[in-house]
Amino acid sequence: MQHLATPGASLKAAFLDAPGVFDVRMTPDVEPNPGDALVQVRSVGLCGTDFSIASGGIPVAYPRVLGHEIVGELVDPGNTGLAAGTEVLVDPGLSCGTCRQCREGRTNICTQAGLLGRDADGGLRELLPVPSTHIHQVPRDVDTSVAPMVQVFATCVHGQRLMPILAGETVAVVGLGVTGLLHAQLSKQAGATVIGITRSPRKRALAEALGADATIPADGNEVAEIRRIVGDVDVVIECAGRVSTLARSIELARVGGRILAYGVIGWGAKGSLPYYDLYFKELAIAWARSALPRDFDEALELVGARRIVLEPLVSARFRLEDTAEAFEAASGPDALKILIDV
Repeated sequence: MQHLATPGASLKAAFLDAPGVFDVRMTPDVEPNPGDALVQVRSVGLCGTDFSIASGGIPVAYPRVLGHEIVGELVDPGNTGLAAGTEVLVDPGLSCGTCRQCREGRTNICTQAGLLGRDADGGLRELLPVPSTHIHQVPRDVDTSVAPMVQVFATCVHGQRLMPILAGETVAVVGLGVTGLLHAQLSKQAGATVIGITRSPRKRALAEALGADATIPADGNEVAEIRRIVGDVDVVIECAGRVSTLARSIELARVGGRILAYGVIGWGAKGSLPYYDLYFKELAIAWARSALPRDFDEALELVGARRIVLEPLVSARFRLEDTAEAFEAASGPDALKILIDV
């Protein structure tokens, strides 16, 4: 175990001072609120939200410390009931606890929701105060070097909780980035036949290595090719987050089929959908957002049991001092998960 940092000292953090402008510098420590836990950050994963913030696509108050896929060790356990030094995963979603959605137990869609790394400083810093309710102990059988990805995997678990996959069904996963590869693995665990779709030959090969039954290129012939291979598709999981791929997902789904619209289609997106197919096929569509505490618990259990593997999804690791380079590396066409070790 590494030496735990001392609260109250000046500590390093990677600040986004303006779109595309990172600066790693010393900053006074932030005192936790009463009952909060204090986490010494070990590793942070980068995701699409981080890239959109860094480019200016998602506005934030500057300077901002990014990063919401966070693993570290407890310096001050707060009200967690855990011991100092315990390895933990942070749930970065912030909720008010009082709105209707929170009272219904749907804190992931809180009307006053926030996110560490966007609405408050995130994990690209040495010490991070976190509400004690947002701490999950990392089991010993989970490799902490890749554990930041459990956060995004928990959102996949949440999506498939909303749109359960049944044994014997055929699932098409559109887009084989990190979340697509996780959804493919999770669908196989449910007993489905899984077909992956992407333009990247490398990602298709990786999907097959991780258990996909077949993959096909996203070249405009997906509907004909998938029907040739498996016939009907019961569930389509859209992970690319584009109007065009959502439209293709509607075309791929069988009559009476289902779509998990997992990819985030941003504000201002334009394009058309095959609306008549939505009616004629009587398609059921679920939209998934973030995760609930029980999703984190299930995700940690699946990873700990090695039913889901994370290590092949890591493209590269960087030091905190090299945060700008880490964001540049993430722009490559075959890049998957970039991790920053703090």
